[in-house]
Amino acid sequence: MEGCRQHLRNLKGVLQLSVGAGSAAVSTPVEPMPEDRAEWLRGALAEVCRWQTDEVEQMKQCLIVLHKDDVNVKEIEGGEGEREERDEDEREAALDLLSYFCENLDNARDLMTLGGLELCVGRCLRHARSGVRWRAAQLLAFSAQNMPEVQRYLLNDVGALPMLLQMTDTDPHPMVRVKALYAVSCLVGGEQQAGLEAFLSHNGFSTLMRGMQSDDEKLRTKWAFLLLKILTAHPEHKDTVLSMGMVQQLVSVLHSPHSAVHEHVLGALCCLVEECPQGVQVCRRPSLSLDELLQLRAKDLQGREECEEELDFCQRLRSVCFGRRRMGLVDHDTMHL
Repeated sequence: MEGCRQHLRNLKGVLQLSVGAGSAAVSTPVEPMPEDRAEWLRGALAEVCRWQTDEVEQMKQCLIVLHKDDVNVKEIEGGEGEREERDEDEREAALDLLSYFCENLDNARDLMTLGGLELCVGRCLRHARSGVRWRAAQLLAFSAQNMPEVQRYLLNDVGALPMLLQMTDTDPHPMVRVKALYAVSCLVGGEQQAGLEAFLSHNGFSTLMRGMQSDDEKLRTKWAFLLLKILTAHPEHKDTVLSMGMVQQLVSVLHSPHSAVHEHVLGALCCLVEECPQGVQVCRRPSLSLDELLQLRAKDLQGREECEEELDFCQRLRSVCFGRRRMGLVDHDTMHL
């Protein structure tokens, strides 16, 4: 990773020098560049070019590290514990470096071709060390984001989604669950119909329901955001979600102390009630006390610039579900509730 950081410092220095030189050229005569500065510039540019042409080789070296066999228990008991710790640190550093490289979409495609993503799914996601697992999930997310080709590969060729869903649900380490959900979102939340179909076939909404009941605020927020994305892009799945009791679950979240998750929860509820009488009926159940909650929440959010979108969701939801009642009109469809 030190090489990566050095590369960024060199590149930043080159840019700063270029800006400085350009500014100076406007108002001052051109002077010969000092030899020490010229030498530094040549070295920095060479370093940048080397990294641009050498990244595939660097990724191959990272994969060699990830292919190393784990030390077995007997070896650890025999005094190999320090070596195992060093090997695990190297694995984590290799995954960090691959994630950095795969922010470049071409590198993500190259990593797929090199077998790196298959290794990541087949080995790293199953690793005993949580630091390896969450970094592997993050690498999958970085590689799949905005890359339909990689998304198809992960969904169809290596079957990554079932394992990622399981990790979001049962892994004992919060960071692993959050990063696995990040990867799930990159596979499911985009335009790939195959991603959503795989999500549905592996009971993804059930996993989502359990995730919304988590004590981990970050995890709940990311699940709520994914639900909002799915319902916005695929409203045909409203009935499925309603039949699972999702409205009740979401409203229970709204009754908890205010937090970032509430904006996405309100957005999802708006999706569930707009042009959906069944969703409206559920929201009107007196046991949920939703009208009173929305009234108080809208009052609390008034005038807070950072909460404008949440306030909009709040007002839309109240208007759709309770607008007729506020005008004194009787809704015969819900008298039996």
